[in-house]
Parts: sequence; structure tokens; C-alpha cells
Amino acid sequence: MIVSFGNKVAKEVWEHNESKSLPENLWIRAKALLTIMHATSVLEDLKIRGQPPNIRLHKLKGDRRGYWSVTIKLPWCLTFQFKKGEFSDVRIENYHKG
Repeated sequence: MIVSFGNKVAKEVWEHNESKSLPENLWIRAKALLTIMHATSVLEDLKIRGQPPNIRLHKLKGDRRGYWSVTIKLPWCLTFQFKKGEFSDVRIENYHKG
């Protein structure tokens, strides 16, 4: 279950199915991933094969240690913390940009 959002973009997509900051062609995929996150308390549910494809669930390193990431469509990702069956500080971001 999602318990908190870490940025406006993720909250807008969750609540309004759109965001001015995220390209429009990614809104549906982002909402689908958020819906999966909200409906589960098991991190491995994000390792779905086939649907949605290529989400690349992985732990982040360095100053993002303690966070996980799934790919919406590169370079856009959902990043979050996962503890005790809850997703928190959920963000939609391009953390790859330099």
C-alpha cells in the first residue's frame, strides 16, 4: 500500500491521472505501476513478467541507498522506500539526469 508521496508529480498522477511534469504518453503506465503498488504489500509483486514489461525493479545505491526504483520508461522512474509492506516517499522522477 502507498502511504506517502515524495513529490507532486506522483501525487498528481495518482489523484488526477495527469501531470504537467511527466510526458503525457507515460501517464497511463505510471498510474498502472502506482495502482499495483497501492494494491499490494509484497515488493516482489513488482517483478511481474510480461505486464507491465521492463520495469527493472532494483535497489538504488550511494546517496539513494534505502530506496528502490522501477522504470516507467527511461529515463523516468518511480522511486520509493519499502518497509513492512508499505511504499513511502513515492516519487516519479528522472534521477538519471546530471
